[in-house]
Amino acid sequence: MTPAVLLLGAVTAERIAELVIARRNTSKLLARGAVEFAPGHYPAIVLFHALWLAGLWIFGSANPVNPAWFANFLALQLLRGWTLMTLGSRWTTRIIVLPDAPLVANGPYRILSHPNYLVVIGEIAVLPLCLGLPWLALVASIANAVLLSIRIRAESAALIGSRHVGQA
Repeated sequence: MTPAVLLLGAVTAERIAELVIARRNTSKLLARGAVEFAPGHYPAIVLFHALWLAGLWIFGSANPVNPAWFANFLALQLLRGWTLMTLGSRWTTRIIVLPDAPLVANGPYRILSHPNYLVVIGEIAVLPLCLGLPWLALVASIANAVLLSIRIRAESAALIGSRHVGQA
């Protein structure tokens, strides 16, 4: 088993585990009265991430792993872990808002509005670079920028709107 296969296997397992956690958190939040916003773009995000990961496997699984880019990837994983731990049961892969719940303002959210999206932007570029695939990093980053521009606008609108629920 090559280092690239080990890396891609770990990333694939991480993504699958995150989907399981996200589904569980989404169900619990909805049961507490949370509302999903802008679900229309979600299938495109899932498809994009599946294609990105498939591209990594197809074009990069036999490539060497660049240690410098891998170190950057590990740093992004630390930020990802900090972000997910900060959000706890409020983290999902969808835009789920619990009305009247305060916005998270601790952890990385003291510094950034959307730290998880910073991680995703980094991962989309850095993981292909780990495997010597700059063209995949570029193409995927452009597609990701389009999707995240839609996603962040929708999430920001949902969070702003949720602050005004019940204030009539």
